[in-house]
Amino acid sequence: MPIRREGERAPPAAGRPRGDTRGVTGPGKAAHFTETSPAAVRIQPLVLGGPELLRILYIEDDPTAREYIRKGLSEHGYAVDVAEDAKSGIERALRDPFDLLILDVMLPDSDGFEILRSLRAKGVHTSALFLSARGEVADRIRGLNLGADDYLVKPFAFAELLARIQAVARRSLSEPNDGLLTVADLVLDLRRHAVERSGRFVDLTPKEFHLLEYLLRNAGHAVSRAMITEQVWGYGFDTYSNLIDVHINHLRKKVDQDVGPKLIHTVKGVGYMLEDRSEAGEGE
Repeated sequence: MPIRREGERAPPAAGRPRGDTRGVTGPGKAAHFTETSPAAVRIQPLVLGGPELLRILYIEDDPTAREYIRKGLSEHGYAVDVAEDAKSGIERALRDPFDLLILDVMLPDSDGFEILRSLRAKGVHTSALFLSARGEVADRIRGLNLGADDYLVKPFAFAELLARIQAVARRSLSEPNDGLLTVADLVLDLRRHAVERSGRFVDLTPKEFHLLEYLLRNAGHAVSRAMITEQVWGYGFDTYSNLIDVHINHLRKKVDQDVGPKLIHTVKGVGYMLEDRSEAGEGE
């Protein structure tokens, strides 16, 4: 085995060109990336309603991964701030406005799950994307159920990270400016986490609120049980359970009972739809 002088770099592995960053790791970390350079990927960044680009906070303790992602996203026009641990990341997220949080799951002083849980409890509802070597279904379900918008398993292609950021940003852009989702006299206030019908407060459980929000976001379109399962209950939920029907019935009693018009409709053979059919004179 050849002896290297102190400070001399090891030659690239056989079959791998010099400069290939594939399999870059940190202490105790799995490989992060699958391609040579983020500069080779060209995807037009999203503009948020004007000249200001998406502002991202990336929380990652591995310096190689942190710099690689920061530099790559910056080269694609994003404004990227970084934090090396949970404590500083939470402080930044509470202090400064961001459009997206990118969270590593494994951190020295906590983990990405606890960061998101803490921020959500403090009223921070910034979109979030997990990056993690922990790719078990249980981990992905946990992250999504905590309120993350996406979960990307390492190693990943930088192009896929960009595409997922774009997808999360597009969903964020669909948020109403006033935070209100309305159909007829039904109003759901995303910022106050409150619902009113005909000016009357409607008391909903967190799951009922999430279900009604999903129906309102898809108002006028039929949504299947499978779609509701994935978006409201998350992966791993039993699609054949009657829990969806139970929650729909509870919503109808709270939202449609003793007021008109009826807004929550059954679409036979498909699922459910939230729609104002009063002008068409249609009933359930």
